[in-house]
Amino acid sequence: MKKPARQRTEKYEIGVDIGGTFTDVVAFGRAAGRLAVAKVLTDHADLARGVIAGIQRILEKNRIDPGSVTRVVHGTTLVTNSLIERRGAKTALIVTRGFGDVLEMGRESRYDIYDIDIDIPAPIVARELVFEVTERLDFKGGVLTPLDESDVDGVVAKLREFQVQSAAVCLLHSYADPVHEARIAEILTARLPGLSVSLSSDVMPDLREYERASTTAANAYVKPVVKGYLDRLRNSLRDIGAQCQLSIMTSDGGVIDVDTAARFPVRLAESGPAGGATAASFLGAAAGVPDVIAYDMGGTTAKICVIEGGKPLKTTSFEFGRVYRFAKGSGLPLQIPAIEMIEIGAGGGSIAHVNALDMLQIGPESANASPGPACYGLGGTRATVSDADLVLGYLAADSFLGGAMRLDEARARAAIDRDVAKPLGMSVEDAAYATHRVVNANMARAAKVHCFEHGKDPRRFALFAYGGAGPVHAFGVAQLLGIRELVYPLRAGVMSALGFLVAEPSFEVLHGRISPLFESDLAAVNGMLTEMEREATRVVLNSMPGAKHFTVSREVAVRYEGQSYELYVPFSNRRLDAAELKRIARDFTAAYSTRYHAVVDHGGLECVRWRVRVTTAEGARGAPRLQTPGAAEKKARKGRRGVFVPEAGRFLSCPVYDRYALPMGTSITGPAIVEEPESTVYVGSRARAFVTHRGDLRVALKAAARATRRVTRAEAPA
Repeated sequence: MKKPARQRTEKYEIGVDIGGTFTDVVAFGRAAGRLAVAKVLTDHADLARGVIAGIQRILEKNRIDPGSVTRVVHGTTLVTNSLIERRGAKTALIVTRGFGDVLEMGRESRYDIYDIDIDIPAPIVARELVFEVTERLDFKGGVLTPLDESDVDGVVAKLREFQVQSAAVCLLHSYADPVHEARIAEILTARLPGLSVSLSSDVMPDLREYERASTTAANAYVKPVVKGYLDRLRNSLRDIGAQCQLSIMTSDGGVIDVDTAARFPVRLAESGPAGGATAASFLGAAAGVPDVIAYDMGGTTAKICVIEGGKPLKTTSFEFGRVYRFAKGSGLPLQIPAIEMIEIGAGGGSIAHVNALDMLQIGPESANASPGPACYGLGGTRATVSDADLVLGYLAADSFLGGAMRLDEARARAAIDRDVAKPLGMSVEDAAYATHRVVNANMARAAKVHCFEHGKDPRRFALFAYGGAGPVHAFGVAQLLGIRELVYPLRAGVMSALGFLVAEPSFEVLHGRISPLFESDLAAVNGMLTEMEREATRVVLNSMPGAKHFTVSREVAVRYEGQSYELYVPFSNRRLDAAELKRIARDFTAAYSTRYHAVVDHGGLECVRWRVRVTTAEGARGAPRLQTPGAAEKKARKGRRGVFVPEAGRFLSCPVYDRYALPMGTSITGPAIVEEPESTVYVGSRARAFVTHRGDLRVALKAAARATRRVTRAEAPA
């Protein structure tokens, strides 16, 4: 039989998200609203190879011609994994003489003042590879001590001796004038042509030398790794016939071109989770639920983000590699624009084990894609969350990934029996439910910490659940948080990849400049803001060539004189003048009063940094409206299976629905299971689910009783 011809007329955009267990690929044809989805196991040996394999699968399965792909938007965990697992390039740090211990000293603060054996995160650069040079600038950029180039010559010899691959340069007050850093870069690139160089005045031109040094060192550490990866990916796309634009998701929810990503790889640290938060923002607002807690649980981690008014909380600083899970200050700081979220090691592949205190512990270690959970039958033998969900009936052995991957319940039961049930003296079913309940508690605790740190009450938000494992666990997490409404978007299992396609090309530029607010040199500040806008616009145009319409937002960080930290105040895009400074002062006072419930009447105001963001909506035309086949094409009710219902404390025979066959307006009373190929929704007892006109599944919760007795498999119906 003749093979059907590939489709050539429709133009497609592809989003690719690499997770710890699965790589998600979506292809979207905007003209017809056609969406294709593929999930492949993540290839940890070669991430680029895994991405191309996923793209090829979706193209072949849906007969899409590679030449019809107009762009690929990609988010990756490569940066985060390289930093946490310390798999980056051999990196050196060059600093001002006398500041060689900047990474070791940090802020000289302890995240736990009562722990005498406190663990401190190891700096990203070994102390033997930190080199000092004679030079000094003041905070205004004035030269106090000229750069001694003979010192730089000595550093060159050391870099060659130690076979350093990448160098970070972070000199005191270089944000005020990069002249010395630029000269060092000239010498290094001339004498060591293969050396990768990152300048703090380029990566993070801002005050606070510790955070600037940490961020620049991290950028240098991953720069060769990321550049090599992106080069391979770009070449591989061309090899398969996809002559398209390759764009990369950043940690703040924007999209940039591949060359900018290779220059500032540290900005990609949270690119994958940012895609999910971006999709949740779009789809939540479109569903009429602008205030949500975005809850993304995949195979390795769970990410939680607060979205208010349709916009995720943003930050300019976060930590990676925390040595103590929820303790601020126990990680290494990165000063980059990012969506504010909390991430913990709780995913479907998280390993369950009994620790030295005879307590059940879930994660943070994960089985990943290889060897995977025991039920995958790919060589994994340790008990995981997915194994527990299979034993409890939340997952079905024959419908995982739409039936493309059959799960082995016997292997799952054996792993849970060995690793959890026997050590704790309980049945396999009890052990499975304990695993499920503990991981839910871990995620609920993380969500509470995140909300309370930002003054938010989780009970006034809806829970927007996605990711491959998120919809299975969302009901239990919502109960623990006191949340009474859940939203499960269609295609929840590939939401981050879908988010890449609705994200807008954007870029943020910041510049540290300390001066009294009302004594600012307006001509100099206006000139600086104009140049910052030009730089950001250039990056956006690289990502979206030909764009003509841009949105520009500007903010200034203001504080009272003598204080150490500041608040951001937005201001207009017109030329800065005395009247605008008065408006900034007024808005800062109001923001300060709202945050701290106090105003310092006698304090002068000081501006610390300025930032400019340029965005274009061209290329991101809003959230795609996802279509389902509808009940006319096939029956929604698939059958029944035994599912453990915590409120009943036993297994019950529950209806199982095909989500794609549920027509608009369908109402489902729990307990019930709703399946789609990429994820499974558990609707708990005494809850009611409703299918909206957009295909979202909205669930209203009622107060539920706790499980009151132990579980036995014998109670499960046939």
